Amino acid sequence: METNPEILAFVKAMSSAERLRIVGVLARGRATQAQIAEQLHLPVRDVFNHLSFLVHVNAVTEMDGVYDLNEKAVEALARRQFEGTRPAFVSKQEKQEDVRKVLKNFLNADGTLKQIPPIGNKLLIILNFIVDAFAFDTDYTEKEVNTILRRFHVDTAALRRYLVDHKLMAREADGTKYWRVKADVV
Repeated sequence: METNPEILAFVKAMSSAERLRIVGVLARGRATQAQIAEQLHLPVRDVFNHLSFLVHVNAVTEMDGVYDLNEKAVEALARRQFEGTRPAFVSKQEKQEDVRKVLKNFLNADGTLKQIPPIGNKLLIILNFIVDAFAFDTDYTEKEVNTILRRFHVDTAALRRYLVDHKLMAREADGTKYWRVKADVV
């Protein structure tokens, strides 16, 4: 069994009652070492040691002596910690077969969606199919995006939101411009 040092450090950080209490204080808002020590009735030195470890595992951030809970990092670590086991290797052929099955089940003969799949792997397969209708290095207005998405389904707002949420497309904050995101090559 392979051990992930990041997960191991997270488990170690969250296995201490004092550190969990510190995380609880920081979940309510930012605080200094002294404020945390006072609220939890712990020695400042102990709080310093616990905070140092929490900063080390990226569960807490520190700026100018004020500590803040790094909620996104804690959530991501917790999610990875409790993920189910996954197969170590899935062949390209198996992946292609899964994609083919999902497309067959969710697409009509004309390429329109029978329905938008629930959130998960099936949705991602459908979104990857849809995003191919958009060119790279091209800016689209919301109206143009809707016109393209309408070829697939009437609920263009949901498809737009899913494409942006899954980082297949990006948009300006005001929604005036959309573009296809290039996948990171690892």
